[in-house]
Amino acid sequence: MMESIPRVESRGFGVEKKGQKGKWRKGIYFKLKSILLEQGWLFYFGGFLLGRAVILSAVSPFAIAFVASMWFVYREKSFKSMLAVLAGALTYSMTHAIFIGVAMLVFIFLAALGKQMKNQQVVLPLAVFASTTLSRMFLYSLRDTITSYEWLLLVVEGVLGAVLVLIFMQSIPLLSPKRYKPVLKNEEIVCMIILIASVLTGMIGWQIYGASAEQIFSRYFVLIFAYIGGAAIGSTVGVVAGLILSLANVANLYQMSLLAFSGLLGGLLKEGKKIGTSIGLLVGTGLISIYGDAVTLIPSLLESSIAILLFFLTPASWFSRISRYIPGTEEYTHEQEQYLQKVRNVTARRVGQFSEVFHALAKSFSVSQAATTDEQEAKRETDYFLSQVTEKTCQSCFMKDRCWQKEFDQTYTYMEEMKEDITSGQEPNRKVMREFENHCVKSRKVVEAMKEEMTFYEANRRLRQQVLESKRLVADQLQGVSEVMDDFAKEILKERQHHDLQETQIIHALKHIGIELEKVDIYQLEKGNVDIEITASFYEYRGEGAKLIAPVLSDILNEMIIVKEEEISPFPNGYSHLAFGSAKEYTIQTGAANAAKGGGLVSGDSFTTIELGAGKFAMAISDGMGNGNRAREESMETLRLLQQILQTGIPEKVAIKSINSILSLRTTDEMFATLDLAMMDLHDASVRFLKIGSTPSFIKRGEKMIKIEASNLPMGIIQEFDVDIVSEQMNAEDLLIMMSDGIFEGPRHVENIDLWLKRKIREMATDDPQEVADLLLEEVIRTRSGEIKDDMTVLVAKIAKNQPEWAAVPVYRKKALS
Repeated sequence: MMESIPRVESRGFGVEKKGQKGKWRKGIYFKLKSILLEQGWLFYFGGFLLGRAVILSAVSPFAIAFVASMWFVYREKSFKSMLAVLAGALTYSMTHAIFIGVAMLVFIFLAALGKQMKNQQVVLPLAVFASTTLSRMFLYSLRDTITSYEWLLLVVEGVLGAVLVLIFMQSIPLLSPKRYKPVLKNEEIVCMIILIASVLTGMIGWQIYGASAEQIFSRYFVLIFAYIGGAAIGSTVGVVAGLILSLANVANLYQMSLLAFSGLLGGLLKEGKKIGTSIGLLVGTGLISIYGDAVTLIPSLLESSIAILLFFLTPASWFSRISRYIPGTEEYTHEQEQYLQKVRNVTARRVGQFSEVFHALAKSFSVSQAATTDEQEAKRETDYFLSQVTEKTCQSCFMKDRCWQKEFDQTYTYMEEMKEDITSGQEPNRKVMREFENHCVKSRKVVEAMKEEMTFYEANRRLRQQVLESKRLVADQLQGVSEVMDDFAKEILKERQHHDLQETQIIHALKHIGIELEKVDIYQLEKGNVDIEITASFYEYRGEGAKLIAPVLSDILNEMIIVKEEEISPFPNGYSHLAFGSAKEYTIQTGAANAAKGGGLVSGDSFTTIELGAGKFAMAISDGMGNGNRAREESMETLRLLQQILQTGIPEKVAIKSINSILSLRTTDEMFATLDLAMMDLHDASVRFLKIGSTPSFIKRGEKMIKIEASNLPMGIIQEFDVDIVSEQMNAEDLLIMMSDGIFEGPRHVENIDLWLKRKIREMATDDPQEVADLLLEEVIRTRSGEIKDDMTVLVAKIAKNQPEWAAVPVYRKKALS
């Protein structure tokens, strides 16, 4: 016990020391970031080196291009950048400094002239071309006439300067301390490499114990990019840096091969961490140095060794920060996942907020209509009615004070009782009337006024009722939208869940049958809502997803699993992506038959079957009033609205009311339509029927016939109505027969149509839905000797137990459970 005390204290001290060290490092990082980027010293040092950069012994396109880029991107730092460039040029030669100074003055003049022009990305390269060529022409003309070779050089210098402006414009903003762009494009990476190589050109002539500074840092940057981005990025950096440096010193042309090969080899060996990448540089240096002699071998190895030393001294946090911007790296992938997760969370939160807003609106409508009780509302309506009557009769009566002040309760009671009788359509009670005549001197006038006012009273009462119904419908619609948006927010936030036991069982079971999995993502294991995604490699895919993997999953999860989606690689041993989900307990097979009035081509009846997802299936028939194109437009519009609203996830009852509201308010014409809707749950075979002005439906269960009916007016006739929902439990092998009124009312000389239809359906020897629909339509037409008096439609569905194509495969559990 006593010995443990010092250890605890020392551990706490260690943690405190480690925390202080982390704060110290972070402080240094932010201080350097402030000095180099925010204060601009990194740009000034780069400008100094670019002022010294010369290629082909007489061409210097870098300095003016850098000044123009700083003028465009960071104008507040452009003056100090010019001073840094001029200082770098002075360290090279006076003639070079004069050329740079004159070129900058010409550029400032031209840039000031084109300042008001909109497209600066075109103006600045032209200004750089003009300032470079004019300044070089001026210097050449001072010495002698300009030769053809000098004309060629100044044109090349101007063109290179104009191109480099465009490159530097893309590179310099990448060094911004407030960089929000999450990823670098390949073009931006190459532009950054060109900028770095151009800066390294300014180091030519600097040596450390015989080792060239530009070669050390070029190899250092090759190591960094090969280690971060792999062979492709490493070799690209080597080629670009080697090319630009070889232009500055033609004797070092072979260095381009050294850098390119070292970048490629280092990138291939990056799995060996820093040591593997460094070995790649050393091997590349040794192989390429064979082209030289022993004199060049030692300095080259020294340059590579110093570059490797700097590479090892570079903090790991630098590599991590750079990797976030390079596509293909783990840090970049993690950064993108975090970015996508943040976007997803923000989206889900906003959708959830909208859901809460719609829920609050729905609640406010419900509260507003339920703020007063029925008794209070009736009392208020009575007060309003009597006030209108007394205004017309009692205001001018000399007995007003006695009736409404001294005997208020008695007067109010008499008039209230008479109002109730008149409201019910009866004459006032004789006893009450006699008492009221003894009480009021203008009783007859009051009764006549009450009868006259009753018309307005009833109209206002119906109007208020319609407003309340409209509020109720709006509340239901808003609540439906709120629920849909809430479900959508939950779907957005769908996370990969941790089911270690099932994941281990799946991996071992599939490995035992020869399927190697690359990745298993289990999102949901809820009964009836399983969601699993698997990535696997197949030499030649032959349906293993449905034949092997799904049956294995079915055995492990004790539920029928099927393949929902497949993305199969076209190449042998390529990675294929398969998504698995719960199979429906029941399947639906449908059949339909219809005929237009008089054997025409256009029927006023329309029908549809809708797969709603989540195991929901809908069947609907709509009969537009009348026949022909107008009736078909009505029925088609009804079903189109139904499908669009149901597919959003709004409950069917709210959907029906919404469609009715749309149809009733859409036009003043009499456009009515019936709707016969059956919503089936394929997980338990339960069915909900919504019949709006439609005919009964029948369920055939063996020899038994079940009639389904409900009483609702057709859609569009009245704006407010209650929807009666009839629920029924169906069994496997049941037949559901839905029909329009042309079928139900079509048979001639049949007294009891219900019995006739039940008998005909029961006597059918087939249970194929299409054959049943055709036979029933034919039977009805036969009763009328082939004459079709109305549009006829039959929709038949057969419920069947879902039988998997492949039986469940018993899994190999020994390893999974060990």
